[in-house]
Amino acid sequence: MTLYAVGDVQGCLQPLQCLLQRVAFDPQHDRLWLVGDLVNRGPQSLETLRFLFAMREAVTTVLGNHDLHLLAVAHNIERLKKGDTLREILDAPDRDDLLDWLRRQPLLHHDDERQITLVHAGIPPHWSLKKARKRAGEVEEALRDDTRLPLFLEGMYGNEPNKWDSRLRGVARLRTITNYFTRMRFCTADGRLDLKSKEGLGTAPSGYAPWFSHPGRKTRGQKIIFGHWAALQGQCDEPGVEALDSGCVWGATLTLLNVDSGERLTCSCHKEQP
Repeated sequence: MTLYAVGDVQGCLQPLQCLLQRVAFDPQHDRLWLVGDLVNRGPQSLETLRFLFAMREAVTTVLGNHDLHLLAVAHNIERLKKGDTLREILDAPDRDDLLDWLRRQPLLHHDDERQITLVHAGIPPHWSLKKARKRAGEVEEALRDDTRLPLFLEGMYGNEPNKWDSRLRGVARLRTITNYFTRMRFCTADGRLDLKSKEGLGTAPSGYAPWFSHPGRKTRGQKIIFGHWAALQGQCDEPGVEALDSGCVWGATLTLLNVDSGERLTCSCHKEQP
């Protein structure tokens, strides 16, 4: 069995299929990890969900901010935005199966055998892996609970609170956890978030730094795979941390990582899409 991980697909199905063909991916034997943001902005959001759902036994994905946005729109909590490519999913006859599968995916996945963690945006520097898994579980419980799901989705939008406090309760607590796992780029060493800056490493606001670069990060030395940050172009010099979002939906490439060997492949066949 070979384990592969791929960056933010965002509805760019052809590059994904291109990469899987190049490594002769076999869902009967191989496994595929995705860093989240499966849908939106790309040309084939519905087809991407269907493709992954069809081989779901071989797929492990975490949720990204665009995936959560789709769930909020589907529950009539948020409106479609300009540039969204989600309408076909909302109108699809199999939408309920696809969306139910999506909402049951985790915010964080940890492989005990390989000692590797998969997340969309990252893990805040002041959280240990144990604490991160526990906090992610709180949001995952809300997503899978039919009663709590609408309440969570309605309250998940917003930049405040911008720092974790164990005394947080209710929607504010879940929103803060969600922002760490699905929106974080720059933060302070104690986890205060800046959610406005989205460019490269050298654009951090004063007092802030990329989440993975803090010397006292409690997950330092552990292997983490993440996406979300297209401006990094799939590059991260931090040992053990793999950045996989190489900006496919913005006209660049999609990146596939052989998790065991470290080999990377990229595909830009999105240029062939209509």
